[in-house]
Amino acid sequence: MPQLRDVINALESWFDPSRAEQWDAVGLVCGDPAETVTKVLLAVDAVPATVEEAISSGAQLLVTHHPLLLKGVHSVAANDPKGAMVHRMIRSSVAHFVAHTNADIARPGVSDALAEVVGLHSLRPLDPIPTPPLDKLVTFVPLEAVDSVAEALCAAGAGRLGNYEHCTFVTTGEGTFRPLAGAEPAVGEVGQLSRVAEVRLEVVAPRHLRETMIAVLRAHHPYEEPAFDLFEHADQRSDCGIGRLGELPAPMTLRDFTAWCAQRLPATSWGVRAAGDPEKVVRSVAVCGGAGGSLIEAARRVGADAYVTSDLRHHIAAEAVTERGSTAMALVDAAHWATESPWLQVVARRLQATFGGDGSAFTVAVSAQVTDPWTLHYPSPLSTQG
Repeated sequence: MPQLRDVINALESWFDPSRAEQWDAVGLVCGDPAETVTKVLLAVDAVPATVEEAISSGAQLLVTHHPLLLKGVHSVAANDPKGAMVHRMIRSSVAHFVAHTNADIARPGVSDALAEVVGLHSLRPLDPIPTPPLDKLVTFVPLEAVDSVAEALCAAGAGRLGNYEHCTFVTTGEGTFRPLAGAEPAVGEVGQLSRVAEVRLEVVAPRHLRETMIAVLRAHHPYEEPAFDLFEHADQRSDCGIGRLGELPAPMTLRDFTAWCAQRLPATSWGVRAAGDPEKVVRSVAVCGGAGGSLIEAARRVGADAYVTSDLRHHIAAEAVTERGSTAMALVDAAHWATESPWLQVVARRLQATFGGDGSAFTVAVSAQVTDPWTLHYPSPLSTQG
């Protein structure tokens, strides 16, 4: 059986916490990383109902999308509603872990799961983020020392590309230098021009490790003053980011597409509503799990016929569907919970595949609780829309 730290390591490898928004609160909320985990419960929200479900089901870990303690707190006393849940989980040996905006940005992430439910293909990020910035370090090393220098740099975090490590490039050549008075050369003599067979060693490294790389190079290079060049890589867009843009298998009217979304998304009292011409033809669709009003213009820029998200405001929606005339983009507004809960099934499958091998007692479940806060919805009696 895995320990809690093993499950956390897997989750954080899929949903990098360093990519969470600065205001966000992700990661382990409570729990002992050394404890064994045999069952995990996944939910959108940590609320009394999902906490009790985790406890009653025998789960040792509750993973939620929304943070329990998003805003800074000075106390988790048991007489506070959220503090009471923390106490309840600790006393019942249930750990709590959050993956929020880092799961929104990841690929596959929250919006990929929503796009899959809606039936989109050929997905790409709606608002892509750049790849982590890289430097290229180029240095010149005597042939007999190149392996040790390369090993030290790679051990410090250089030479990693995708799923590969220790990635370097070497070319041979000749280096020249003349040590001046006061130098203590490892090769050659003061005042004499030296010619040495050297290797040009090239390696990439995350930009935040720049000073570390230079320090490691100086510590492991045999020369008193190693020569090196440092280049900044240009920014590149990654395949990660908020939201997704994709294509429907076949075009349909907005009326039919809205009904399709209502059938495919998890049921809620809120249901699904749309803004725009009901007969508008929809082919290209943008989606964003959760509150995606800030990305309406991004969806318009990439040519989406419709944009599926939640928590849309009146004035923003009205402007989106009326100010552009025949090119106006349609909006499909579903319940916040419904647009994010499909992600739970994806994470459940990944965890089960990672830790639930043949004969393993490790299990993963998705909460049966509908934690959407809206519990009643009555259409207007005289409504002619829909």
